[in-house]
Amino acid sequence: MSSRRHDRRRAREGALAVLYSSDITETNAVTIVEEGSYPDGDIAVSEYAEALIAGVSANVADIDARLASTSENWAVDRMPVVDRVILRIAVYEMLYVDEVPVSVAINEAVELAKLYGGEDDSSRFVNGVLGRIARAEEQGAVQSAEQGKADSGIDEGDMSAQLTE
Repeated sequence: MSSRRHDRRRAREGALAVLYSSDITETNAVTIVEEGSYPDGDIAVSEYAEALIAGVSANVADIDARLASTSENWAVDRMPVVDRVILRIAVYEMLYVDEVPVSVAINEAVELAKLYGGEDDSSRFVNGVLGRIARAEEQGAVQSAEQGKADSGIDEGDMSAQLTE
């Protein structure tokens, strides 16, 4: 288990390096991976790192919209590049990678921000933004479940009565 966690952390670091390079050079991240033109020759981009890179790249518009709606007083394009990339990776994992719990995605992003963050308070900023996104997603899931019950025409009292019959 520890080895898998370590592998995933290294994959996130590799994805961070490639996505950071992509952002500052305005080169497609998937192209960087395909060409093997990594910013650091020591980077070994694992299968999971490639999945993160491809996933973030494919969903960047949705991810950035969520970041913009939850990052108070910060336009996405004005965030320090490394913080923006860390946030994108974490939001991708939170929303699109079912096997990674939200709490793990947030914790890993905070750890990356501590190591590589663009500002002294990067880890606090990353944690705050991701916490707001997690709460918004949780509220959305609760509202969807409540809407589903309302749409079915069954209230909880009716359902419990049916279960005891």
